[in-house]
Amino acid sequence: MNHALTLTNAQIVLDDEIVLGTLRIENGRIADVSSGGTGVTAAEDLEGDYLCPGLVELHTDNLEKHVQPRPKVKWPTSSALLAHDAQVVASGITTVLDAIAVGGTLSEDVRDYLVRESSEAIHAFRADGLLRADHHLHMRCEVAHKDVLTLFEPFKSDPLVKLVSLMDHTPGQRQFVNLEKLRVYYKGRHHLDDAAFEQMIIDRKEAQILYSDKHRRILVEMAHEAGYPLASHDDATVEHVDEAAELGLTISEFPTTLEAAKAAHAKGLRTIMGGPNVVRGGSHSGNVSAGELAEAGVLDCLSSDYVPASLLHGALLLNSQHGIALPKALATVTRNPAEMVGMEDRGRIVSGRRADLVRFRALPDGVPAVRRVWREGMRVL
Repeated sequence: MNHALTLTNAQIVLDDEIVLGTLRIENGRIADVSSGGTGVTAAEDLEGDYLCPGLVELHTDNLEKHVQPRPKVKWPTSSALLAHDAQVVASGITTVLDAIAVGGTLSEDVRDYLVRESSEAIHAFRADGLLRADHHLHMRCEVAHKDVLTLFEPFKSDPLVKLVSLMDHTPGQRQFVNLEKLRVYYKGRHHLDDAAFEQMIIDRKEAQILYSDKHRRILVEMAHEAGYPLASHDDATVEHVDEAAELGLTISEFPTTLEAAKAAHAKGLRTIMGGPNVVRGGSHSGNVSAGELAEAGVLDCLSSDYVPASLLHGALLLNSQHGIALPKALATVTRNPAEMVGMEDRGRIVSGRRADLVRFRALPDGVPAVRRVWREGMRVL
């Protein structure tokens, strides 16, 4: 069936400019973009709102938050997935790489038991057409976890995997150089007392010695063989970036210093920073601000991380607070992430691309109000 839709009186965000005009959709693809109005009587008037490509999310822990809403509470996975899906679409996200932790950060972490359960639900719900956003997988591999290779094995040829990242959350390095920041984070999130926290540090440092280097090399080989893009995580030093480049990684997720972000760009790695970092005006861990990287010209992409609404909000703040032109700022949440994982059929408003689109209005305080979302030309919000 030839499904056609015309959207008019919209501020259409193109690659390098914003045009007040009309967009026509046919069979789930963008058919035409023009300035001015239209004679199509059935056209939908967007009342001067912005119309941008659907947001592309490469790294969100939001599903995990729904599966485990409180420590030691496991919510039914089906319910969690549907709630997560609704929330990301309401934030303007039409393509999402659900970040599945392969190897938890604590020995009894619920993540260890949910790797397969969450991925199976995503596969099943996609097949049944129950999801509004286009869901894929981002496998976050904790290289110091003793079982990470076994947990990753079932995914080494999974077509939904679009990204693999290599994490090492050993205390005292990368994201949490400051152990007091780490103490606040773990005691708040996992309700650890002081003795349990100190034992966790000892255990994690021992695990790093035993497993990290070996697992990192094996995981890189497995990912390269499968053709998955690879990302480093929490690079803090030039040495971290050099190691990532030597292993053939192409993305640096959440570099913690300006030095590391500049080194990543020099080595040809593209960078991801958190939308919450932009919205809050800095990192909750005390690391470099995403705004500083943007102003230095070494920020390629934003991720909503743990707050889906921060993705579009963060992009608007890059424009209003950090001097990035709006089309370029929005590219950090649309075109750039799509290109970084080889999904070049989306992320831009040009003829022939998927008609994944977001209508939004910027409120006086800079917060975006998402009013409509289309995925392949079909309204999903």
